[in-house]
Amino acid sequence: MKIISSDDGLVLSRLDLFLLELLRQIPVSAEPAGDDAARKRLFSQPSQDAKTNREWESYVHPGLAHIFQSANETVKQDLASLEEEPKASAVEYSVRIPAKHFDSWLNSLNQARLALAARNHFTESDLEQDGLTSLATVRDLSLFQIHFYGFLQECIVREIG
Repeated sequence: MKIISSDDGLVLSRLDLFLLELLRQIPVSAEPAGDDAARKRLFSQPSQDAKTNREWESYVHPGLAHIFQSANETVKQDLASLEEEPKASAVEYSVRIPAKHFDSWLNSLNQARLALAARNHFTESDLEQDGLTSLATVRDLSLFQIHFYGFLQECIVREIG
């Protein structure tokens, strides 16, 4: 994979099918529906006070859910405009992330990372591992996704700064 800074954003190029599929999984991974741990992590209660939590659920939760959904839709749209780059040995792909979509990408990547960590019950120790030893299980792949998405967040933040 190669990441190129352009005047109007970032271009992720030389993507193989594996990396392309990880990118396509961002909005899927970010969606907490059907997973109580992921939903609780993304929409965590702000207080121990029941009244405060009910008010939060009533006033804040809908807006937050809308922001999350909107960010995921933006990422899906950007991924839908991927380009094929025919090469002699294999097909590679590229995806443009417009600068005006950076906030949506950061939001969606963060949602995906939080939801993946909650679904897989990762501990801080799990997340702090240097390098992966295997991609043999779904849990291993999920940990790789979290690190890959974090790397993409870092690239976007560097571009903003």
